[in-house]
Amino acid sequence: MFKKFAGISLLLILLLMITACSSGNNSNAESDSSNNTSTASVGNEAVKNEKLIVYTNANSDGRGEWLIEKAKSAGFEIELVGAGGADLANRLIAEKNNPIADVVYGLNNMLYENLKTEKVLTKYDPKWALEVEPGLNDPEGYYHGLVKQAILLGYNPNTFTAETAPKDWTELYKNPAFKGKYEAPTMLGQITPQLVVAGILTRYEDPKGELGISKEGWNDVKLLFDNGVGAVEGEDFYANLASGKTPLGAVVSGTLSKKEEQYKVKAGIVSPQIGVPMIVEHVAIINGTKKKETAERFVEWMGAAEVQGEFAAKFNSMPANTKAAENANDSVKELYSNLKAQPMDWEFIAKNIGKWVEKIELQIMQ
Repeated sequence: MFKKFAGISLLLILLLMITACSSGNNSNAESDSSNNTSTASVGNEAVKNEKLIVYTNANSDGRGEWLIEKAKSAGFEIELVGAGGADLANRLIAEKNNPIADVVYGLNNMLYENLKTEKVLTKYDPKWALEVEPGLNDPEGYYHGLVKQAILLGYNPNTFTAETAPKDWTELYKNPAFKGKYEAPTMLGQITPQLVVAGILTRYEDPKGELGISKEGWNDVKLLFDNGVGAVEGEDFYANLASGKTPLGAVVSGTLSKKEEQYKVKAGIVSPQIGVPMIVEHVAIINGTKKKETAERFVEWMGAAEVQGEFAAKFNSMPANTKAAENANDSVKELYSNLKAQPMDWEFIAKNIGKWVEKIELQIMQ
């Protein structure tokens, strides 16, 4: 009897020991899990995301703060360095032999082409690149589209109707009815006026012409400036459109809704048959970054349809990612439903835009 009791007691002790060990292992697993907040899982391996330095010209109006918080919740720590697009591009070129940044986003096609030429970027094709609207990514894989921005010809609906408004930029200077009623793109230190000019000049590309443009193209640009009203430093063009002072001119799709709300005038939009200059905010990885794997994971996350869709809904933008575009606001969808991108040779434009601007400022606008 005693032996039987002793055997039962020994069995109970063993069971208690096993339970205690099992409980201890569960506790350690939970502890390990709670301490791995800065790691991500890739396959069966845990990877740590290093802090990234991210250069951008697209962090205003709360966009930068939103991205930092969203990235943090996804396991990324990022430090944004914000400046104008041209300034950032120049800084990246100056730093190319000893890069500080790991990722850059928000710049336009022309600036990215310059960065490619200077070997500032490294190739990387994120999975979501296949979801981007055809023709918007760099075909060589150095940069990929996030947000579309259309350069539009807008008009005051109290001055013109869809029938009486011009149908293309070329009508502004060819039809006497519009003489003196549009703002000429004279602020050529800015991207939007440069793109208006590029949208006209690239229609007349000629390898034998001056700076790659035929004589007809340069004649057209001269007429554009001769028949328009020069922009005035410090004046908001949309205010002049709304007041009727210059009821025709360039507006940017990304700022359109705010301007309409601010000035209580909903601009009419021209949809040229050739299309409109469409610039795209892109993302790219810096050549020489010591955090390449983290940078790749960040780019994969940032450009994904879910993230870009949330961004579009929050900031009234139109994503380049076609799946994300489903979450864009209805007003933005309606605007882009009537627009198509004008074919633009960005490499050609990037190589020549500085020379074009110089010629216009020194010979045409004088």
